[in-house]
Amino acid sequence: MNLLEDLQWRGIIYQQTDEEGLKEQLAKGMTSLYCGVDPTADSMHIGHLLPFLTLRRFQNAGHRPIVLVGGATGLIGDPSGKSEERKLQTLDIIGHNVKCLQAQLERIFDFDGTNGAVMVNNYDWAGKMDIVTFLRDYGKHIGVNYMLAKDTIANRLETGISFTEFTYTILQALDFLHLYEHNDCKLQIGGSDQWGNITTGLELIRKNMQEGAKAYGLTIPLVTKADGTKFGKTESGAVWLDPEKTTPYEFYQFWINTADADVIKYLKFFTFLSKEEIEGLEKSVQEEAHLRNAQKTLAEEMTKLIHGEAALEQAQKITAALFSGDIKNLTAGEIKQGFKDVPTYEHTEGEALLVDLLVAAGIVSSKRQAREDITNGAVYINGERKQELDYVLAAEDRIEEQFTVIRRGKKKYYLIKF
Repeated sequence: MNLLEDLQWRGIIYQQTDEEGLKEQLAKGMTSLYCGVDPTADSMHIGHLLPFLTLRRFQNAGHRPIVLVGGATGLIGDPSGKSEERKLQTLDIIGHNVKCLQAQLERIFDFDGTNGAVMVNNYDWAGKMDIVTFLRDYGKHIGVNYMLAKDTIANRLETGISFTEFTYTILQALDFLHLYEHNDCKLQIGGSDQWGNITTGLELIRKNMQEGAKAYGLTIPLVTKADGTKFGKTESGAVWLDPEKTTPYEFYQFWINTADADVIKYLKFFTFLSKEEIEGLEKSVQEEAHLRNAQKTLAEEMTKLIHGEAALEQAQKITAALFSGDIKNLTAGEIKQGFKDVPTYEHTEGEALLVDLLVAAGIVSSKRQAREDITNGAVYINGERKQELDYVLAAEDRIEEQFTVIRRGKKKYYLIKF
């Protein structure tokens, strides 16, 4: 399959402005194309991934990706998909966020070679533009009726939209025009909510460049789950690419817990596995779903891509230890990852009788229950069963002198700091 056929097979193409024209453009040789993200936070989450992974597919096929982080557009706020005005952020915060996002994007693309990726920030050309230039050279070419017809703006007319956000689509259109002029960029790709912004860019190119100027737009579908719940959300919130916000272990667990109904679609969307490899995993889901080979592969590919081989191995080590209950070989750092959300109790009085500690930490409701659990072998200290009623928790029970892990039953874990 050629690139566009592969994207169609994966279900990645949602809309195109000129399918035949784009096919001809890509057949001519290396084509420059771009995708952008606004730095509204200091990390992307997995909802941002699909357009950029699609951009990487173009690079793998020999084309040049331009990766744009919107230092200027991030100061304005995209009304797309929003029911109310965004809260404006300071230049310092946006500048910090730009650097954070650029570092994450550098993991996804290859910046070397003949088709090495180019990283740009639209603040470099839009941030210093005066209002008269903006209105005369660009605003003049985009009619108000044209903008009102855009869904992103029409949907906000009842609840209200400021002039600032109203002009966002022209600001993003200016990006496409600038990259067309200075980087020979012929294609913009983005999520399905970016269709209006992309087509405004094409309109600006058509009206500003010489006759016969050709550029194209392509959008990618919204990622959905088969059960109707929102993709990329967990009980604790969004799944971030920043390991400080979502640990590699949590990231790995998100993907490995993918439902059978979704896993093949996600393998097509997010991984660079071949059609043959994915079809083999699809057969595995149908014939031996209990092995969860597709989910394991998805989790491995995604964790390795975003966090690297070492983080993947660590996530797998934590997963295996928690599954078996044998946590003796985990480091304190690995335990912090794996037990990020478990109940924690701080004991401040030195050594403690295990029976008393179980009650004080809220692990059991009474000393009678504590004695019963210990006698029955339901209590584990750092993975080892303890059945002595007079057992005293001491310094040697602390992992790397930081904390002790108590498990009650098969899966109820508690962190004790003392």
